[in-house]
This record gives sequence, structure tokens and C-alpha cells, in this order.
Amino acid sequence: MTERGVSESVQWSLLVPVLVALVLGLIQTGIWLHGRSVASDAALATAQEVAWARSGDAEAARVGQRVAHAGGMDTVSVTVHRGSGAVQVEVAGSVPVFFDVGQGRISESVVLPMEEQR
Repeated sequence: MTERGVSESVQWSLLVPVLVALVLGLIQTGIWLHGRSVASDAALATAQEVAWARSGDAEAARVGQRVAHAGGMDTVSVTVHRGSGAVQVEVAGSVPVFFDVGQGRISESVVLPMEEQR
């Protein structure tokens, strides 16, 4: 093997791990962004159920959990708070990531005004 061949081998041995880490990082970022979107959708679905008086808090929380689980979230918790004329819903859960550096846990909340029935 010539000096040039050794030099190219060293370059590739340094470059390949960096490229693999970059690709995995991009995939993990996409999974995290998808998880945030799913958590937001689950919180919105739950808040709409409560605000439009379609169901009680427990049934609305189950709707949010079904939406979150269908989107790929694990260990989902849905919390409903009724306030003065508004409902606040917080959905928290985790998404599967390659390297958990603290971004695997996701929490999103939604506030909607309560609809009045006349």
C-alpha cells in the first residue's frame, strides 16, 4: 500500500462515522418533530372534546391517548384542567429515539374556550 492509499484510508475512516452520525441525527430530529406534532394534535383533539361538551374529562383524555398512541408515542399522559370559561389540556409522552439526550420526552398543551350551550 502506498502512502497515498494510507492517507485516503485514514480520511475515509474519519469521514464515515461523521456522516453516519449526521444521518442518524437528522432522522432523530425528524422523529422528534413528528412526536411534537402528534402531541399537539392529541392535545387539540382532547380539548375539542371537552370544550364542545361532547364527553367528560376521562373520555376526552382517552381520545387524546388514542391519538398519541396511533402517532407512535409511548407512556402518554393526558391532563385536563377546566378554568374560568376555558379548558387547558397537556399531553406528555415519549418518542423512540436512537440516542436519548433528553429530547425523547415531549410535552404539548392547548387552551380552548368553553362553548356555551343555549
